[in-house]
Amino acid sequence: MTTIPFIRPGRKLPIGIQSFEKLRSEGFLYVDKTAFVYQLAQAGNPCFLSRPRRFGKSLLLSTLEAYFMGKKELFKGLAIEQLETEWKQYPVLHLSLNAENYDSPEKLENLLISQLQEWEKQYAITDINQSFSIRFMNVIRGAYEKTGLRVAVLIDEYDKPLLRNFHNPALQQVFREMLTAFYTVLKDADPWLQFVLITGVTKFAQMGIFSNLNQLNDISFDTTYSSLCGMTREEIETTFEPELHVLASANQITYDEMMQKLTRLYDGYRFTYADNTPPIYNPFSVLNVLIKQHFNYYWFASGTPTFLVEMLKQTDFDLRKLDGTEATSSSLSDDRADVNNPIPMVYQSGYLTIKEYDPEFHMYTLGFPNEEVKYGFLNFVTPFYTSIQESDTVFYIGKFIRELRSGDAEAFLTRLRAFFADIPYELNDKTERHYQVIFYLVFKLMGQFTQAEVRSAKGRADAVVKTPDYIYVFEFKLNGSAEEAIKQIDEKGYLIPYSADERQLIKIGVDFDPEERNLGDWIIEQE
Repeated sequence: MTTIPFIRPGRKLPIGIQSFEKLRSEGFLYVDKTAFVYQLAQAGNPCFLSRPRRFGKSLLLSTLEAYFMGKKELFKGLAIEQLETEWKQYPVLHLSLNAENYDSPEKLENLLISQLQEWEKQYAITDINQSFSIRFMNVIRGAYEKTGLRVAVLIDEYDKPLLRNFHNPALQQVFREMLTAFYTVLKDADPWLQFVLITGVTKFAQMGIFSNLNQLNDISFDTTYSSLCGMTREEIETTFEPELHVLASANQITYDEMMQKLTRLYDGYRFTYADNTPPIYNPFSVLNVLIKQHFNYYWFASGTPTFLVEMLKQTDFDLRKLDGTEATSSSLSDDRADVNNPIPMVYQSGYLTIKEYDPEFHMYTLGFPNEEVKYGFLNFVTPFYTSIQESDTVFYIGKFIRELRSGDAEAFLTRLRAFFADIPYELNDKTERHYQVIFYLVFKLMGQFTQAEVRSAKGRADAVVKTPDYIYVFEFKLNGSAEEAIKQIDEKGYLIPYSADERQLIKIGVDFDPEERNLGDWIIEQE
């Protein structure tokens, strides 16, 4: 009988906690990142860090704020306690743009004015100028003159107003001008600055915000800081060991099975091309599953990527190429958004991650980091191409799978034909790619519950589905016949890789009629 470790009363998981002081003073568990904080602070360079939402950027800045303010008592027992000896109390200017909706210029103006007034009061600055840039410069210089120490500037979610209005160019232009004037002060204020860190989801200024901040050191891809945000497996198992055992018990699986599932769902992020760095787990999802003891798509459900899907459709990007697409290293770190190339934006938003790197050509291969992102994204985009609503995808896909599990390929194809017939005209652009994307979505989504592969390489079947008793090999022909599809399966040897398998092999050839926008004839043959 397995003994479940006893969890001491009061073990508190820091989900949603963005204040380091609150986290430490109220006894929340903490994955110790303070060695990184010390290293970053000692380097002294003005830095920029891009990470997906809910990856701990706000907590990182709050930790840096506590460090620069000299709050030594909050760091007791942490790595930095053995590294720092002076604990000076620097003036800190911490600006967070995370709270507002930014649906009007007044929202950003009010936030900046409120923050500037607070700083001006704190450092007794009475010469108030109407210009945001001059006021910010006066605050930095005034803080330095009053304390005798250089200033630490921390800006959280710098790009929030811009991302909120990605498809409102007029409002974006207003925000761009306001923020550019505000941020570019940091270059001329360098004599009075001890440290600068700006964080955001993307580096895209589309916007020119970084055009004058060329002194910023972009650490987003630095191997040294690859695990600055997020959690490694070692950190998770060290910090949350009792909670992990409870999670395994609650789901009636072994500890090893639980860790495998945790890894499949939430691991896989890579923010550097170096092979020797550990992959990163999504901290928001890990903390949620440990609290709720139920595996789910927590991070994906906390914010939908509507603007990314619209961008993919606007650029006519082939959705089938998203997982496994290539991108140059320069495009991923560029600060210019290109609506004709959505991949860098999709990557920086956390829906793709680095899978491989080719040092000769400086090319990255990108892919979905894990099953949460993969199936969360595919479920989300399905309504953009089909009649299925996101909440109904499991219902529809479940029916497809049950029919294949029972060996009823005829019922599966009949349902698939009805599915295509139900697609509203306005969602169907009559192109071959549209049909192919719908097939891709159906078979990929089946992969949540059974082994389903959608092939694209030459010399392989269009799709393969494996159930406990059957292996199905599909070939679809546009402007062709079901007989031609079956013939291709035979001549190309698509069944050969599965010939040693004990399961029943079934080959299915289907012709697709572009005029009817639906399946035509099909042939089902058992081996």
